[in-house]
Amino acid sequence: MDVLRVHAISRFIRNRILPLCWPILMALGATSALASSYHVPSGSMEPTLMIGDHIIAAKFAYGYSTANLPFGNLLLHSDHRLFERLPARRDVVVFGGPAHPAITLVKRVIALPGDRIRLTAGHIWLNGREVPWHDDGPAVEELPDGQSVPAERLTEALPDGRTHDVPKILAYGPYDNMPELTVPPGHLFVMGDNRDNSADSRVAVAQGGVGLLPVWNLEGRAMVVAGSRRHLARWVPTRL
Repeated sequence: MDVLRVHAISRFIRNRILPLCWPILMALGATSALASSYHVPSGSMEPTLMIGDHIIAAKFAYGYSTANLPFGNLLLHSDHRLFERLPARRDVVVFGGPAHPAITLVKRVIALPGDRIRLTAGHIWLNGREVPWHDDGPAVEELPDGQSVPAERLTEALPDGRTHDVPKILAYGPYDNMPELTVPPGHLFVMGDNRDNSADSRVAVAQGGVGLLPVWNLEGRAMVVAGSRRHLARWVPTRL
């Protein structure tokens, strides 16, 4: 009798329950393959992204690698991605940190493979040309501990003409100068918009920074600020 009951339950699950579950599982799988949400824990991308922001990233934007998979940092790395497409300069990208791939970071792409880049007094020089700044006057920026400090708000324009805001807290920041380097194949040079508070490609992996970011590490392109844990005004969705 117990055996018959077990078989009956098994048939019920197979014939009634599983057909209902598969569409749900497929929908969840498709959603995770297309987009994911992330929480911004630091101020390295201020004012574009604030501490506590929730962002939606398109995971298909640059194709797929094992970095897009759960526990992908434990899988084999490859120099190639399925349906690979390089980011554009200025894209805000999410990626697994080279030092700690299980930790997701967010920065802005500044230079692509083959680009020459250097920094002088905080100014970016890209392929021999200075990336222009426009001074928009004083502003206030938030530090990770919640403290507000005075800053100078600048507008930076990359070669494609698109602009983004860059706060400058220190007149002479610790990462304001860097000798010229050429970004190698399969890598990107990324920076936080908050230049004085971002351990990005200017800082070597061994020193806790991003270093030159392997394209493999990309998880997607940040598309929308969907809300914030700390800023009520940022609950209005904002496209990046």
